[in-house]
Amino acid sequence: MGGNRTLVVLTGCIAAVLVLGVLYLTRPVMAPVTFALFLVAVVWPMQRALQGWMPRPVAVLATMMTTLVVVALLAAMIAWGFSRAARWVIANGPRLQQLYIEQTSWLDAYGIGLSDILAEHFSVAWLARRGQEVAGAVQGFLTFTGITLLFTLLGLLELDALRSRIAAWPDTQLSATVLRTAAVIARKLQVYMLVRTVMSVLTGVMIYAFARLTGLDLALEWGVIAFALNYIPFIGPLVATIVPTFFAGLQYENWQIGVMVFVGIYAIQFAVGSYLEPRVAGNVLAVSPFLVLFAVFFGALLWGLAGAFIGIPFVIVLLAICEQDPRSRWLSELLSGRPAERA
Repeated sequence: MGGNRTLVVLTGCIAAVLVLGVLYLTRPVMAPVTFALFLVAVVWPMQRALQGWMPRPVAVLATMMTTLVVVALLAAMIAWGFSRAARWVIANGPRLQQLYIEQTSWLDAYGIGLSDILAEHFSVAWLARRGQEVAGAVQGFLTFTGITLLFTLLGLLELDALRSRIAAWPDTQLSATVLRTAAVIARKLQVYMLVRTVMSVLTGVMIYAFARLTGLDLALEWGVIAFALNYIPFIGPLVATIVPTFFAGLQYENWQIGVMVFVGIYAIQFAVGSYLEPRVAGNVLAVSPFLVLFAVFFGALLWGLAGAFIGIPFVIVLLAICEQDPRSRWLSELLSGRPAERA
């Protein structure tokens, strides 16, 4: 008996490693497909509502256009915020250059040649490579978005037919279980996006207010960046915290103020993301904080930025599936983060 159980565990581990390897190697296709399935689950209520008073192809097209506008708007917000910060740096170039000269002179007095270090690592060839990397990243993002939207369109067109085929299965119990599980998954993903949107708005408003209170330039831009990047768990808020911190040090020419800005923005991110958001989501999306953190960084390891975003929805899907089967319900309860109910 013990030998059979050990064999099952080893087989499961090997299968898991093989699946992860396949997911990593096929990420150019599997990442946009997974993202498309997530989008289909989130935007399906909109399409269903539109189909009540317009033809289905038109409803699908309207849903896709709305999704495209939302994605483009988030990307434009991030680009606008960082471009405004770059313009500020260019406009304050003479003052920043003087600051650089002063800091270089101060370090030279202690035998640290900052100019030599920068000249060694930041050459014209380095800038050219970084420019090529940025161009490649933009091209990769556009390709990923195009493939994702194509799969999303096909998924929305096939959804009604797929539901009909599942409902027509001879095994009515299995059919009902699959449809019920799909409905639960869609509802949880919709709640997840609703909660994240509300928390993103709250984070952006609070960081904007904090920046205005501390006199930090480009307060609106930092609020907009924080709102848009908050959709990427952990990684997005980290970027939205570090960049204004560095900017504050440049603006005030004082590292202590930079630390103060970092502490203030981090406190806002922590209060919203780690305290308020889990309580707003409630039991519907109860997931262990450890599992959330693991899902984000493991997803980023597998699929990059897309994996960091899709990591938590993927965990929500797995736990929702486990909830539907009494044999695996213990796993969803173990990883839910909820305290055990006492008899």
